Amino acid sequence: MKTIDELLAEGVAGKRVFVRADLNVPLANGEITDDGRIRAVQPTIAKLAEAGARVVVASHLGRPKGAPDPAFSLAPAAKRLGELLGTEVAFATDTVGASAKETVAALADGRVAVIENLRFNAGETSKDDAERGAFADQLAELADVYVGDGFGAVHRKHASVFDLPARLPHAAGYLIATEVGVLKKLTADVKRPYVVVLGGAKVSDKLAVIDELLGKADRILIGGGMAYTFLKAKGYEVGISLLQEDQLPKVTEYMERAEKTGVELVLPVDVLVSADFPDLKGKTPADFETVDADKIPADKEGLDIGPKTRELYASKIADAETVFWNGPVGVFEHPDYAGGTTAIAQALVDSDAFTVVGGGDSAAAVRILGFDENAFGHISTGGGASLEYLEGKTLPGLAALEG
Repeated sequence: MKTIDELLAEGVAGKRVFVRADLNVPLANGEITDDGRIRAVQPTIAKLAEAGARVVVASHLGRPKGAPDPAFSLAPAAKRLGELLGTEVAFATDTVGASAKETVAALADGRVAVIENLRFNAGETSKDDAERGAFADQLAELADVYVGDGFGAVHRKHASVFDLPARLPHAAGYLIATEVGVLKKLTADVKRPYVVVLGGAKVSDKLAVIDELLGKADRILIGGGMAYTFLKAKGYEVGISLLQEDQLPKVTEYMERAEKTGVELVLPVDVLVSADFPDLKGKTPADFETVDADKIPADKEGLDIGPKTRELYASKIADAETVFWNGPVGVFEHPDYAGGTTAIAQALVDSDAFTVVGGGDSAAAVRILGFDENAFGHISTGGGASLEYLEGKTLPGLAALEG
């Protein structure tokens, strides 16, 4: 995989460099609530601009249906990128139309432009190779060189991720190089004990990575909505908690495998429950009940790991040499159910281990909860991409850069 430093050594002054970034930031009323992904790609964009490239930045945002949708415009991300770079960033109001062509043509050396959301064009995500390729051909007309730095999208076989690099000289940006380097530390020559914390809503989202990690991790700590399928598999009442009954056989198999192979699979011993979520207006702390994990009332829902579980999980992390965490362990967006996720983050901070926060909601949580990002070994920008890498899958975006 060619590096951006090798590309810079060849010279990029005056060249149009297409940077496939990941500017897929969360928005609330048009305002960015977490700019972590923009900050992560900034070094690559800044370095190219400093070297005199005409930088064309492209990304997706959200899931528009292959047509323009103002709710998913990249305009706020372009504005924030300009603030971080300390320079004006031009913005094209389409992807490959008149605005994009005019905006790119007007770029001077060392300047930056962002084109509109790639997913406003159906060709970006099409499963038809010809349709996807046709869109990649149009994107290629905007550039002389391609730099892949959108790690959060490398597990997608999309036009700008997979097809476009085949049409242009290409290299990997600083973010992708960093992300891949970190993931290699989780898959080769791992320092032990190796502890994995998995949360999130659906156990089905994590089955493949659990399958792979059962042969590699020393301990797997389970939290979040997915924990209740494990607790149900143990024969416990889980009330109205999130439950995927169709996954019970697979979860039971994994618990049996863990026991046979000596992998410590750790489940919550107590949980916070409520019958009123998400309608908690007017509730007081007295309304939130903590119960043992095998005593969840039939009319209540588990929403966070309890205090005994937080202490247990912290103790399982304390002596680790490597920790990977993907998925919050409770409904952290609500302050009454953020305690478990806060405790996991704090345990990583207190640990002497190499700690990796696996993107997505976990990365958002550590920022929302006020943790210093520098207190962690690495905060990934791609939750799905990280998981698929750990599952041993070939990621289309990385394969394209290696081609």
